[in-house]
Amino acid sequence: MIVAGFGFRAATSAESLAAALAATGARPDALATATDKAETPAFRALAASLALPVHPIGSDALAAQPTATRSHASQAARATGSLAEAAALAAAGPGARLIATRAISPDRMATCAIAQGASL
Repeated sequence: MIVAGFGFRAATSAESLAAALAATGARPDALATATDKAETPAFRALAASLALPVHPIGSDALAAQPTATRSHASQAARATGSLAEAAALAAAGPGARLIATRAISPDRMATCAIAQGASL
């Protein structure tokens, strides 16, 4: 399974999320983000437009993931170097690996990273 993980600001739009995803060049099988962000209208709109399932990821699972990049803001808010990378890795399952580190939308409102599950 290929999972697109997202981090984003509260005021982000579905277009910002889509732009971050497009920057990765990936075609995911599912989307993931932090549990408290999974129900935001922009994120749900993106999931609906792509007809992809959403995997909400809890804070403990996010903090347990090793990330390739480091954001001071993400570290302070989420105890992980990159919410997008951590969400993608956690949702893709044990043994997952990053195939695209976090890409940032042009308006800097959203990030997206791609992980591939070990079974692929």
